[in-house]
Amino acid sequence: MQLNNNVTEFILLGLTQDPLRKKIVFIIYLLFYLGTLLGNFLIITTIKISQTLESPMYFFLFHLSLSETCFSTSIAPRMIVDALLKNATISFSECIVQVFSFHFFGCLEIFILILMALDRYVAICKPLHYMTIMSRRVCGMLVAVAWVGACVHSLAQIFLALSLPFCGPNVIDHYFCDLQPLLQLACANTYIINLLLVSNSGAVCSLSFVILMFSYVVILYSLRNHSAEGRRKALLTCTSHIIVVILLFGPCTFIYTRPATTFSMDKFIAVFYTLGTPLLNPLIYTLRNAEVKSAMKKLWSKNSISDDR
Repeated sequence: MQLNNNVTEFILLGLTQDPLRKKIVFIIYLLFYLGTLLGNFLIITTIKISQTLESPMYFFLFHLSLSETCFSTSIAPRMIVDALLKNATISFSECIVQVFSFHFFGCLEIFILILMALDRYVAICKPLHYMTIMSRRVCGMLVAVAWVGACVHSLAQIFLALSLPFCGPNVIDHYFCDLQPLLQLACANTYIINLLLVSNSGAVCSLSFVILMFSYVVILYSLRNHSAEGRRKALLTCTSHIIVVILLFGPCTFIYTRPATTFSMDKFIAVFYTLGTPLLNPLIYTLRNAEVKSAMKKLWSKNSISDDR
């Protein structure tokens, strides 16, 4: 493994170098990030406090919101600060930490989405055995496996990053550190590492997407045997999950399942899944979920009554 590099820091070009546009980018980044924190914090707080949201689905939703908050935080704060700087730099060690945290929480989010699909499958296809199969202990073990799996994936990314020799160019045409832009700066043949990258990140994205979509097809097909009310409720929940899956996996599949070639649109697509998706997901889950909206209203009412006293 190559650890002794001549490059000690990288220059991040960000989305634009124009001073006026950078100020606009700063405002947009800040609003998106604050919205992400607020939305996910509301979901986390509501699920943690509310006694009506104790089913396995909300247990997984709690961890999904937590992972999205951490995922966005691994990128957004530096993006916001760098938008105010004339020349944004990041040290080699900070770059490696960002690669690890970005992939760890991103992969964790994907695995949690798979667990949520599993939960919906058991709830809809095996309703009589739901609470036995998806017990609190089983759900806790599944989430623990998701954390371990995400850690393994991220360590593999770090291994690939540390194996790259950097001996000259240090300008990253991006707003955060990731393996694709780093491959462009390596002063060695990166063909093998690129194959490993596609087989790692690409496989996680593509296989997870296939598993999720197949599971929801099975779920939707099984709804034909349910009552009209049961179908309506299940469709609302599953539709929310499917929208989140498409919003996340569309951009990720485009970025990570192709060779390490960069396009001008890559940075803007990355904005969508690093800031856009974490902001939209809380809105999707709350606006399309009557139980979450009801629980939030009850908590808000209790807080209002407490403040009046």
